[in-house]
Amino acid sequence: MSHFVKTHALILKAVENGHIPCAAYAIGQGRDVFSENYVGNASLFPHTEALRPDTLFDMASLSKLLSTTMVALRFVEEGRLLLSDPLSRFFTPDELEGSPTGRADATVFHLMTHTSGISPHIALWNHVPASLVGTEGFDAAVSRVILSSPPVCAVGEQVYYSCMGYILLQRILERIDGRRLDELARIYVFDPLGMTDTSYLPFGNNQNKPTCNAAATELSAIHGYYIRGHVHDENAHFLGGVSGNAGVFSNLADTMRFARMLSLRGAMPDGNGHDRFLSPRTFELAVTDYTKGKNESRGLGFQLRPPLPALSAAGDLFTYGSYGHTGFTGTSLYVDAKTGIWAVLLTNSVHLGRDNRGESFRVRRLFYNTVMSDWS
Repeated sequence: MSHFVKTHALILKAVENGHIPCAAYAIGQGRDVFSENYVGNASLFPHTEALRPDTLFDMASLSKLLSTTMVALRFVEEGRLLLSDPLSRFFTPDELEGSPTGRADATVFHLMTHTSGISPHIALWNHVPASLVGTEGFDAAVSRVILSSPPVCAVGEQVYYSCMGYILLQRILERIDGRRLDELARIYVFDPLGMTDTSYLPFGNNQNKPTCNAAATELSAIHGYYIRGHVHDENAHFLGGVSGNAGVFSNLADTMRFARMLSLRGAMPDGNGHDRFLSPRTFELAVTDYTKGKNESRGLGFQLRPPLPALSAAGDLFTYGSYGHTGFTGTSLYVDAKTGIWAVLLTNSVHLGRDNRGESFRVRRLFYNTVMSDWS
């Protein structure tokens, strides 16, 4: 069980065939770690650099789970936030002016289950004047653009995965507490879980650092260089590198700690089992499927493995209700709902170009299949 031969052979072949530049991956169950490996190169362009155990990955939308979702759940536990709180509680009439009918009544629950009907993507840099960046009016301008955008469906009608909704959730958390999301994530998530190398803006400002210890991502059409050391997501970059939808950098060791907590259903990754990060009730609420009969299976911030034959990033062999998340850059984490087997796969597949990732998606599904096959 400690060798996971098929899984390792799959990853080696994927790197050799050029489907992914590298992979840092680990497999375990609860607090136990069965396999941990590092394969390939953290950078291929403009020069080759080997992957190291301490290499940081741009977690992309996995940030939603690592940061924004967990802070929101902690706020619920502390009595600072209700899932039923409407947007009108947190955003001003000026910010809500021009918003579609019903949007002010959308709730935190709708944001976390991606059922708010808010557009999945808006190029914020095309709608918010550059002159507002760094000013007191910037956050309100961003919120206004998102809140006034045309709906993709009625509130609660369907699942449309929305980075914009998670940027609104960021604003809600920051307005409740008064501190920025990066500080909230450190206090409420990273420090308690011992994720000492995980943060937003790990290299300081939101500028490219071509020699930093981070896996390189895409050749940016906007910036004209292979992105390294600042967030790949364009909106998160426009927002200064700290965003509710993306921006967290982490390595395999830290992500394993987070995965162990998830496998233990909210218990701390170390300790005697009595210390908890989330209460049992909170955790169960978070991984419940609230969107049965809709086009995706969603918990509170969690992607859930839908029933077969629906396609899932977690492959075919993880059970219905298995929970985790993926990231656009090539990161993913899933926990099997039945056995507690967890697997983390960190890659920088977007380094090869966002239009050339078809095989990497298949590799990811095959990875989670071989994990379960090797384990059983």
